[in-house]
Amino acid sequence: MRLTQLLEHLEYEVVQGNEEIEVTELINDSRKASEGSVFVCISGAVSDGHIYAKEVVEKGAKALITEKDVEVPSEAAVIRVKDTRYALALMSAAYFGYPADKLKIIGITGTKGKTTTTYMVKSILEGVGHKVGLIGTIEAVIGDKSIPANNTTPESYTIHQYFSEMVEAGCDSVVMEVSSQGLMLHRTAGIPFEIGIFTNLGEDHIGPNEHKDFEDYKRCKGILFTQCKLGIANLDDPWYRDIFQNASCQVETFGMSEEADLRATDIKHITRPGYLGVCYHVNGLMDFDVEIDIPGDFSVYNSLTAIAVCRHFNVPAENIQKALKVAKVRGRIEMVKVSDEFTMMIDYAHNAMSLESLLHTLRDYHPERIVTIFGCGGDRSRTRRFEMGEVSGRMSDFTIITSDNPRFEEPQAIIDDIITGMKKTDGEYIAVCDRKEAIRYAIEHGRPGDVIVLAGKGHETYQEIKGVKYDMDDRNLIKEVLEEL
Repeated sequence: MRLTQLLEHLEYEVVQGNEEIEVTELINDSRKASEGSVFVCISGAVSDGHIYAKEVVEKGAKALITEKDVEVPSEAAVIRVKDTRYALALMSAAYFGYPADKLKIIGITGTKGKTTTTYMVKSILEGVGHKVGLIGTIEAVIGDKSIPANNTTPESYTIHQYFSEMVEAGCDSVVMEVSSQGLMLHRTAGIPFEIGIFTNLGEDHIGPNEHKDFEDYKRCKGILFTQCKLGIANLDDPWYRDIFQNASCQVETFGMSEEADLRATDIKHITRPGYLGVCYHVNGLMDFDVEIDIPGDFSVYNSLTAIAVCRHFNVPAENIQKALKVAKVRGRIEMVKVSDEFTMMIDYAHNAMSLESLLHTLRDYHPERIVTIFGCGGDRSRTRRFEMGEVSGRMSDFTIITSDNPRFEEPQAIIDDIITGMKKTDGEYIAVCDRKEAIRYAIEHGRPGDVIVLAGKGHETYQEIKGVKYDMDDRNLIKEVLEEL
């Protein structure tokens, strides 16, 4: 493949050598450098690819894509671009033969609801014969293959590699979570989204390694609606107009508001022993009843989003109804049977907004008590800890504060921060640092009619301590406790 083919959609300057050379492989990891490869120097948060320039040429790389000056032997071509992350995205698309052009791509952005909605859309579309790939927080799904995810939105090279494999596997469409980080770091640059979806916005992902402020967070979310044909938006979200202020797509709305194009009316909460659900009527652009085995108003919003998307694939109402009735997502209000007297669930709620939304939802079902078990991740914004402590103190009847992913911080220091937030309320709490022991405490002290929420880790199957990921799954911890009891 000629280097010019990879550069065809980029503005660039040839600093050294010749761009008309043949290259074998596109890489952005210096460890993968090989004879004839082209290396894209990414300036990352942890390390800067430019410092490996000489090393990759010594390993046989023929060309370097840079945004800074580098000194390398004269046999290597040096191509200068304004932004190497953006260059990597467009070069990756070219390298894999533009697989995105052969797929209908649905991108979902928002603070919460992305994961559940992607699985709902996949379930509905597959019910009418589409073959749907998925890229998200939990996994990438390509045909029968599931690849565990490291990031909600992978690096651009990986995205186009997945698209290429999806085309080969016979997929005609893809539903993917598009994070604000992914948009900010150009991981999705150049992807021709058929449909872009905005679910909602809350103050999350703001901190030293994420977004500098809320304005930047909003701006990054809005990028999706400059590169899709159709934007579908939650009209009820207060930030909807901000997100769409620079949109260049056609726009449709959903919500509970009378002004929404697709709306939910006559919402009813369903409760029976060991079961919480919701039903409602779809009005506006479609007209039918829906029942979902996942409780709460956010389940209404998530399912409405999926309906709004699938309408554009001409899916009949009865197929949508059937698919939504059985849609389940690991770690998202996942009921776990522990007792005939009280209910236990696992949920990924790991920030104040998602925890408040979940607890508010459960309050609508009038439990005897809400008992919340949660911790916070280390090396993330401390504000999140204070806020989550305050939310749980205010909205739970009892809180068990425990460890999540401490990373390089001391678990007790994180717990102390959560307690600082908790003390702003009258909420009762206990701190049990060991997560399994926290679960044991909750089960041993469970009362009839309680709803116990095990929050924060959801689908995750590990605990990260001092740079090492140890096997740990909330489901297994519950099972071990039940066996020991």
